[in-house]
Amino acid sequence: MVGGIVGSNMAATEARRFLSSNFGNSFSRIHRWDFHDRSQIAIPRAQSSSSPPPPSPSSDKNRREKKPRNRPVTTATKEGEETAAKKLDVAPPPPPPQTQSPSPPPLKLDDVNPVGLGRRSRQLFDEVWRKFSGLGQISRTNRPDEQDALDSLLIREGPMCEFAVPGAQNVTVLVVGATSRIGRIVVRKLMLRGYTVKALVRKMDEEVISMLPRSVDIVVGDVGEPSTLKSAVESCSKIIYCATARSTITADLVRVDHLGVYNLTKAFQDYNNRLAQLRAGKSSKSKLLIAKFKSAEALDGWEVRQGTYFQDTTASKYDGGMDAKFEFTESERAEFSGYVFTRGGYVELSKKLSLPLGSTLDRYEGLVLSVGGNGRSYVVILEAGPSSDMSQSKLYFARITTKAGFCRVRVPFSAFRPVNPEDPPLDPFLVHTLTIRFEPKRQRPVDGVAGAQQDLRSFSLVFEYIKALPAGQETDFILVSCTGSGVEPNRREQVLKAKRAGEDSLRRSGLGYTIIRPGPLKEEPGGQRALIFDQGNRISQGISCADVADICVKSLHDSTARNKSFDVCHEYVAEQGIELYELVAHLPDKANNYLTPALSVLEKNT
Repeated sequence: MVGGIVGSNMAATEARRFLSSNFGNSFSRIHRWDFHDRSQIAIPRAQSSSSPPPPSPSSDKNRREKKPRNRPVTTATKEGEETAAKKLDVAPPPPPPQTQSPSPPPLKLDDVNPVGLGRRSRQLFDEVWRKFSGLGQISRTNRPDEQDALDSLLIREGPMCEFAVPGAQNVTVLVVGATSRIGRIVVRKLMLRGYTVKALVRKMDEEVISMLPRSVDIVVGDVGEPSTLKSAVESCSKIIYCATARSTITADLVRVDHLGVYNLTKAFQDYNNRLAQLRAGKSSKSKLLIAKFKSAEALDGWEVRQGTYFQDTTASKYDGGMDAKFEFTESERAEFSGYVFTRGGYVELSKKLSLPLGSTLDRYEGLVLSVGGNGRSYVVILEAGPSSDMSQSKLYFARITTKAGFCRVRVPFSAFRPVNPEDPPLDPFLVHTLTIRFEPKRQRPVDGVAGAQQDLRSFSLVFEYIKALPAGQETDFILVSCTGSGVEPNRREQVLKAKRAGEDSLRRSGLGYTIIRPGPLKEEPGGQRALIFDQGNRISQGISCADVADICVKSLHDSTARNKSFDVCHEYVAEQGIELYELVAHLPDKANNYLTPALSVLEKNT
């Protein structure tokens, strides 16, 4: 029994000496192996400040004799090892050298330099953003079921769930000018919220493809060519127009900022009309046809009348009289024309409305007239009251202005005012008669030398159709225009003229619109400064592109943004004595619906 123990100790001592001489301090922390049970390794016990005295050789011998053979040895003191070594005539193991704990690495200048810290933080953020934005770089799949599963996963379980808008996956937004400074941010904000995004670009090249995520449906087209826009508006629910002319040449300004908006609104309307026909006229965006003047029979029921606001018997002797007619001309146009030379006189065209069965005007928000002529202004009069008793009817009026040539004129029901100030506001449900009146007062000459030489007491108005605009809670078309600040002074007038012409064509289109006029654009992060909303072309301060893009996205489903035009810029401190602005918006962020309170105090455009 003793020999077996001594042999085991000799083998352990020899092994320990070999390992200590070859591996040094790395082995000195393990005191002894248990060669009887190789599944265990003895870990050194933590040394205390007051170590017990070492045992004597005799007591150590007695303990070894009483230990069972297969019991592992876990610890051994220094003196005990020397005693055992003397009995076995071997040299004791060398004492373990004192090791010092590794000192911390010295600080570098970049570790405390704010510039270095900022650079490192930006590198980390860029790396995280590249991984996060990779969600938008998912390649298309050919299987519809895989695409649907992927979309639902990204919206409900991916990082986008924090930003997702309910029902956004069912809305397709066409972004025009998707590679512009604002358009690129709009595209990514829409994708993060779960929208289906289409991008209209002029050409498909590597530079354009690299600027847009792969999951964006890229359509090649030109806003100056109406024939290329049909495929762009297919399946689209809303449009965000961020395009702008690349130069200040007048031809480019007219093609992009004016005709581009007109062509796109017309293509969008034609697409909605096709949808309405497929759905038997039940589309939410389809208009109600009140009158369409395509034949001579369409003039039936219209009555031409004339009258005066006051009777002046003395002046009437010298008046030239007045006359008007409504006829279907040889050029197949329904034309209302005439003259009024009588002081205080007027002529008007009137008809009692006959709406389709089950249709009432209270489901619509206004009228749109497609007319042409010599640019005169007119008064649209609606007569409302119970059809059983016409004596209780009340009159409401709104003034409209036309342009030389054909145009569309939008007249919201909210723009009508009662002739008698004591009458209640207009109730479209009770409207039964429509009248269009011409009067010489408040007429202004149209642009051009020929228009200025015309007699303002004569008029000509050609009708194409009259329709009722469907009521809607949300906008259909968002246009990013400009205030003119930041534009070169020698080209500012031409730029603003083209921009305003595009805005007018959008207002007259009959679509629900939002027109955003930002100040000079800045390349800086959004959501850092409060915003100011205003009307009246008084804003001259700048705003970041990211804030403008956020306003575009928020306007898609905000009812207060429908049919409104507004200027927006960053908050600033006005000079003393010329404080024109009041802060109406907080810092834009994900949790703050700043747009609704800001736009609720602004007026709608007619």
